[in-house]
Amino acid sequence: MSNAITILNREEDRRVVEAIKQAELNTSGEIKVHIENHCRGDVEERSLYVFNRLKLNETQLRNGVLIYLAVKDRKFAILGDEGINNVVEEGFWNDVKDLMLSHFKEGRFTEGLEAGIQRCGEKLKAYFPYQSDDINEIPDDISYEDN
Repeated sequence: MSNAITILNREEDRRVVEAIKQAELNTSGEIKVHIENHCRGDVEERSLYVFNRLKLNETQLRNGVLIYLAVKDRKFAILGDEGINNVVEEGFWNDVKDLMLSHFKEGRFTEGLEAGIQRCGEKLKAYFPYQSDDINEIPDDISYEDN
Protein backbone atom coordinates (compact mmCIF):
# COMPACT_ATOMS: atom_id res chain seq x y z
CA MET A 1 0.00 0.00 0.00
CA SER A 2 1.25 3.48 -0.84
CA ASN A 3 1.94 6.03 1.80
CA ALA A 4 2.04 9.83 1.77
CA ILE A 5 5.70 9.93 0.82
CA THR A 6 5.58 7.29 -1.93
CA ILE A 7 2.15 7.79 -3.52
CA LEU A 8 3.74 10.12 -6.07
CA ASN A 9 7.16 9.51 -7.55
CA ARG A 10 9.44 12.43 -8.34
CA GLU A 11 8.06 12.87 -11.88
CA GLU A 12 4.44 12.68 -10.69
CA ASP A 13 5.17 15.22 -7.95
CA ARG A 14 6.68 17.51 -10.59
CA ARG A 15 3.56 17.10 -12.78
CA VAL A 16 1.23 18.04 -9.93
CA VAL A 17 3.32 21.08 -8.99
CA GLU A 18 3.36 22.10 -12.66
CA ALA A 19 -0.45 21.77 -12.77
CA ILE A 20 -0.66 24.13 -9.79
CA LYS A 21 1.69 26.61 -11.47
CA GLN A 22 -0.34 26.49 -14.70
CA ALA A 23 -3.65 26.91 -12.88
CA GLU A 24 -2.31 29.88 -10.94
CA LEU A 25 -0.96 31.64 -14.06
CA ASN A 26 -4.46 32.91 -14.80
CA THR A 27 -5.69 33.76 -11.32
CA SER A 28 -4.80 35.52 -8.11
CA GLY A 29 -6.12 32.42 -6.31
CA GLU A 30 -3.90 29.92 -4.54
CA ILE A 31 -4.07 26.11 -4.75
CA LYS A 32 -2.28 23.81 -2.32
CA VAL A 33 -2.08 20.01 -2.22
CA HIS A 34 -1.44 18.32 1.12
CA ILE A 35 -0.89 14.55 1.35
CA GLU A 36 -0.61 12.59 4.57
CA ASN A 37 -1.09 9.00 5.69
CA HIS A 38 -3.85 9.27 8.24
CA CYS A 39 -6.74 11.62 8.84
CA ARG A 40 -7.09 12.28 12.54
CA GLY A 41 -10.86 12.39 13.05
CA ASP A 42 -13.34 13.88 10.62
CA VAL A 43 -11.89 14.65 7.17
CA GLU A 44 -13.57 18.07 7.01
CA GLU A 45 -12.23 19.07 10.43
CA ARG A 46 -8.75 17.77 9.63
CA SER A 47 -8.64 19.52 6.25
CA LEU A 48 -9.72 22.79 7.92
CA TYR A 49 -6.92 22.39 10.47
CA VAL A 50 -4.37 21.82 7.67
CA PHE A 51 -5.88 24.69 5.65
CA ASN A 52 -5.27 27.10 8.52
CA ARG A 53 -1.85 25.65 9.41
CA LEU A 54 -0.70 26.17 5.81
CA LYS A 55 -2.02 29.76 6.00
CA LEU A 56 -4.47 29.35 3.12
CA ASN A 57 -6.87 31.38 5.25
CA GLU A 58 -4.51 34.36 5.06
CA THR A 59 -4.56 35.13 1.33
CA GLN A 60 -5.45 38.72 0.49
CA LEU A 61 -8.67 37.88 -1.36
CA ARG A 62 -9.50 34.80 0.75
CA ASN A 63 -9.31 32.66 -2.40
CA GLY A 64 -7.13 29.78 -1.28
CA VAL A 65 -8.06 26.17 -2.10
CA LEU A 66 -6.75 23.08 -0.35
CA ILE A 67 -6.81 19.60 -1.86
CA TYR A 68 -6.30 17.28 1.11
CA LEU A 69 -5.55 13.55 0.87
CA ALA A 70 -5.13 10.98 3.64
CA VAL A 71 -3.89 8.05 1.57
CA LYS A 72 -3.95 5.16 4.04
CA ASP A 73 -7.42 6.11 5.27
CA ARG A 74 -8.65 6.70 1.71
CA LYS A 75 -10.15 10.06 2.57
CA PHE A 76 -9.88 13.37 0.80
CA ALA A 77 -11.46 16.80 0.84
CA ILE A 78 -11.38 20.02 -1.10
CA LEU A 79 -11.71 23.18 0.92
CA GLY A 80 -12.04 26.72 -0.38
CA ASP A 81 -11.73 29.89 1.66
CA GLU A 82 -14.67 32.25 2.07
CA GLY A 83 -13.79 34.43 -0.94
CA ILE A 84 -14.14 31.55 -3.41
CA ASN A 85 -16.86 29.77 -1.43
CA ASN A 86 -19.07 32.85 -1.66
CA VAL A 87 -19.08 32.79 -5.47
CA VAL A 88 -18.97 29.15 -6.61
CA GLU A 89 -22.24 27.39 -7.28
CA GLU A 90 -23.57 24.98 -4.71
CA GLY A 91 -22.09 21.53 -5.19
CA PHE A 92 -18.98 22.75 -7.02
CA TRP A 93 -16.50 21.21 -4.57
CA ASN A 94 -18.40 17.89 -4.66
CA ASP A 95 -18.26 17.95 -8.46
CA VAL A 96 -14.48 18.41 -8.31
CA LYS A 97 -14.22 15.58 -5.77
CA ASP A 98 -16.27 13.29 -8.05
CA LEU A 99 -14.01 14.13 -10.99
CA MET A 100 -10.92 13.32 -8.94
CA LEU A 101 -12.47 10.18 -7.45
CA SER A 102 -13.14 8.79 -10.93
CA HIS A 103 -9.36 8.84 -11.50
CA PHE A 104 -8.46 7.69 -7.98
CA LYS A 105 -10.66 4.59 -8.29
CA GLU A 106 -8.52 3.55 -11.25
CA GLY A 107 -5.31 4.13 -9.29
CA ARG A 108 -4.50 7.25 -11.29
CA PHE A 109 -3.71 9.66 -8.47
CA THR A 110 -1.57 12.04 -10.48
CA GLU A 111 -4.23 12.42 -13.17
CA GLY A 112 -6.92 12.89 -10.51
CA LEU A 113 -4.93 15.63 -8.82
CA GLU A 114 -4.18 17.31 -12.15
CA ALA A 115 -7.87 17.23 -13.13
CA GLY A 116 -8.98 18.65 -9.79
CA ILE A 117 -6.34 21.37 -9.85
CA GLN A 118 -7.31 22.34 -13.39
CA ARG A 119 -11.01 22.55 -12.51
CA CYS A 120 -10.28 24.65 -9.40
CA GLY A 121 -7.99 26.90 -11.45
CA GLU A 122 -10.69 27.50 -14.06
CA LYS A 123 -13.17 28.53 -11.37
CA LEU A 124 -10.62 30.74 -9.62
CA LYS A 125 -9.80 32.41 -12.95
CA ALA A 126 -13.49 33.16 -13.56
CA TYR A 127 -13.90 34.98 -10.25
CA PHE A 128 -10.35 36.03 -9.38
CA PRO A 129 -8.49 36.82 -12.61
CA TYR A 130 -4.75 37.33 -12.54
CA GLN A 131 -3.70 40.83 -11.51
CA SER A 132 -0.50 42.45 -12.76
CA ASP A 133 0.62 43.03 -9.18
CA ASP A 134 -0.15 39.47 -8.10
CA ILE A 135 2.32 37.69 -5.86
CA ASN A 136 2.43 33.97 -5.18
CA GLU A 137 1.21 33.97 -1.57
CA ILE A 138 1.43 30.21 -0.99
CA PRO A 139 4.28 27.95 -2.21
CA ASP A 140 3.23 25.66 -5.08
CA ASP A 141 5.01 22.57 -3.76
CA ILE A 142 3.05 19.67 -2.33
CA SER A 143 3.17 19.43 1.45
CA TYR A 144 3.64 15.91 2.78
CA GLU A 145 3.14 14.59 6.29
CA ASP A 146 4.28 11.08 7.13
CA ASN A 147 1.97 10.51 10.11
